[in-house]
Amino acid sequence: MNNIKGLIFDVFGTLVDWRTSIAREARTQLSTLGIEVDWLAFADAWRDQYQPAMEEVRSGRIPFATLDRLHRRNLDVVLAKSGLDQVDEYTRAALSLAWHRLDAWPDVAEGLRQLRRKFWLAPCSNGNISLMVDLARRNGFLWDAILGAEVARAYKPQAIVYLSAAAAFDLAPQQTMMVAAHSSDLAAAAAAGLRTAFIARADEYGPNTGETSAGVPVDVSAGSLLELAGLLDSEAGNPPISQNTADAQR
Repeated sequence: MNNIKGLIFDVFGTLVDWRTSIAREARTQLSTLGIEVDWLAFADAWRDQYQPAMEEVRSGRIPFATLDRLHRRNLDVVLAKSGLDQVDEYTRAALSLAWHRLDAWPDVAEGLRQLRRKFWLAPCSNGNISLMVDLARRNGFLWDAILGAEVARAYKPQAIVYLSAAAAFDLAPQQTMMVAAHSSDLAAAAAAGLRTAFIARADEYGPNTGETSAGVPVDVSAGSLLELAGLLDSEAGNPPISQNTADAQR
C-alpha cells in the first residue's frame, strides 16, 4: 500500500447523493408549472437512462458527447415517457443542469481534506469537467486535478478512462487507487491494473438499497471517506504528498 500516490474517485453515488438531490431539483423546477409527480421516481427514471446513453458512445453508435449533453437528451426522453411534453425549453435547459447542483454525503468534504494530506486527488467520473467544477465549488471538494471521461474522451468502464487518469498524474496504474461505491467500477479499474477501495453507500438508491460490501475483490473497504483516510494512513505510512513529488513523477 505504501506505493500508492494518487486516489481517483467515482462521484455519482460515491461522493454525492444524486437521487435526493435530483428529486429536489426536479420538484423546484417543475412544481412551478403545476406539475406534481413522485419526485424520487422521476430521479430514478432519469438515472435509468444514464448507462444506455453512455453505451451508445462506448459502442461507437454516436460520437463522444459530454454527460451534460447526454443528460439533456435523457431528460427529454423521461419527460416524454412521463407525459410531460408541456415542459418548455427554458425549464428543460435549467433542469438538465440539475446534476451540477448535487449535494455531497456528509463525510466527503472532510474525508477528502484528510486524504489530500498524503495523496494526490482527482475525480474519475463520467461527468464532464464543468460539472465536476460546479460540484467541487458547491460542496467544498479540494481536487489536485479534474480527470475522467472528458479527458479520456470515453466512458467508464473502458480501461482508457482509468489509465488516462493515472497517466495524467505521471503514475503507473499500480500507484493509483480507484475509490468507488460500485463493484462494477472497481472491477474495471482493477482489470486495468489499478488498486481499489470500496466505500459503502447503503442509501444510494433509497434506504438500504445501495452496496454495503464489495461484490468483487478490493484492496480496502470502508464505510466512509473518513474511515478510508484512517485505513490508508495506518496501512501506507506515507509522508505528505509534497515530500513524494519526486517519486511520483519517476
